Order: sequence, then C-alpha cells, then structure tokens
Amino acid sequence: MRAISQEVLGGPEVLTLVELDRPALGPSDVLVRVHAAGVNPTDWMHRKTGLYLGAPPFVLGWDVSGVVEAVGAGVTLHKPGDEVFGMLDYPRGAGAYAEYVAAPSRNFARKPAGVDHVRAAALPVAGLTAWQALVDTAEVRPGRRVLIHAAAGGVGHLAVQLAKARGAYVIGTASAPKHDFVRGLGADEVVDYTRTDFAEVVSDVDVVLNAVGGDYGPRSLRTLREGGTLISILFAHSENMEPAAKKRGIRLENLTVEADHAAITAIAGLAAEGLLRAEIDGVLPLEQAAEAHRRGETGRTTGKLILTVSG
Repeated sequence: MRAISQEVLGGPEVLTLVELDRPALGPSDVLVRVHAAGVNPTDWMHRKTGLYLGAPPFVLGWDVSGVVEAVGAGVTLHKPGDEVFGMLDYPRGAGAYAEYVAAPSRNFARKPAGVDHVRAAALPVAGLTAWQALVDTAEVRPGRRVLIHAAAGGVGHLAVQLAKARGAYVIGTASAPKHDFVRGLGADEVVDYTRTDFAEVVSDVDVVLNAVGGDYGPRSLRTLREGGTLISILFAHSENMEPAAKKRGIRLENLTVEADHAAITAIAGLAAEGLLRAEIDGVLPLEQAAEAHRRGETGRTTGKLILTVSG
C-alpha cells in the first residue's frame, strides 16, 4: 500500500511517499480502506519531536474515513463494505496517512448519512476532543456559559456547535475576519483576541475549553465563576495556577483524547442531523501531506485540512 512515512524527525520535508505492507488484521480488528484522513496539530508535533511515538520511522495520522475491507475474528459490529469513520488509538495507534489501517472495530462508527468521506474524516479527533471535554468532563447542559478559545480552529469550531447543541450560551475567541464564521456556528458572542483581552470582557463562565498555550490558562481563570471548570487540550495548566483555582473551587483538567465508540456514534448522529458540521479549509492528495503540514503550521486555517487517499 502507499503511505506517508518519515525516517527522521524534522520539518514537513521529511514526509515522503513510500510503499509498505498492509497492516495485519488481528482479532476484534477491522481493516479499513482509507478514503480520507484528517490532519491535526498533534500530527506535526509528532513529526518534529516524536512525542509519544518515539523515533521514526512511523506513519502519522489518527483521523480516518473509509470502507471496511475485512474483519478480524469476533467482530460483529461491522461488515466488509460498510462505510465507517473513526479515530485510531491515540497516541500509539498512528497510521492514517496510508491506503489501509487496521484498528479495533469499536474505534469506528457508521459514516453519517449525507456526509462524504472528506467531512467525515474531519470529525473524529477534533469531535471526540470536544465531546470528551464538554460532555464527559464538564457535563455541559442548558444554561451553562461556555468560553471556547480558538473557536474557528479544528477543535474549536466543533466545540462551539456541540456546546450549542447542548443548550449552552457560547462565547468564542477568534480574530476579527473569522467572527462571522464563528457566529454562523452558533456562538452568542465572539471576542477579537488580537485587540481585546478576553479576560477583561468575559466573566461568570462555567466552562472554558482552552486550545491555546501561553498565558491563556491563567487569564482564563479570571473569566470563571466559583466552581467552574477549565479544560486544556495542550497541557497548559501550570503549577502556579493551582492555588488560585483551589481557592475558588475551580476544577483544572488536562485532556488527552481517546477512542470511544459511544461518543463517535453520538457524533455521527449529530452530523446526520445537521447539528455538527466540519469546516474544511483545504483538501489535498495523500502525496501532498507535507504541504498540508506547512499550511496547518501557519495557524491561520479555519476548520480542518484533509488528505484524500483513495475512492
């Protein structure tokens, strides 16, 4: 099969098209022919540093949408020919930048009706991150005030929609050119972080989802009411935040996304109903993975970048 691999750590140029054996199919696994693969910030972090994967060679990518080619022993959930989407085991199950992937069957759900493979491939990692932050961790419900940083980004734009679907009042941070987009997602307020200190104009929120590093964590504490929850997906909580948070009963959480069949099935349902829709910033063929990384690393994309693989 064709795949994008790297022999060394480094810039986008280390990503090269190679021929590899198809992955082995184990018990409880499905072999999926990949039609589209999502590109996420964690991909270029691993490309540069190895992060959880260690030393190369490895194939990056965790977002998959495709068609089941074969099933392993004991699989009852999917059959060959089923259109599915899902997330490979994060972090050590990388391999979506390839024509085939093998993973536990329950990492996948049926592709939402009316959603093509490109948009389906944009949902798993970002959608599961938003779900596990807002639903599983913060238990967002009607009437809650939720602040979402980088609201036009891959996780952020899905988090806005998910929070609205659960009846929350949503405030997003984004640069001015993206305000109409974020409002179109359902945000009730949008703050231009380039001109305004969000901590000066936002207050009494119940939940903050922080997808930005730097001082966004400490500043976000100021926006929360007592007993609120601050969730970071970048491990941005510093020890000096803990005393202030504890004094006000604020819960600090660092979140790492996990594969989750129940959650990806719920996400499929929302997408089928039109309540959750991935914005696609660009679609490139597999062999242009390096270019996708270059675009993504600018930090100026809106929504997701996708690699088309087959189909």
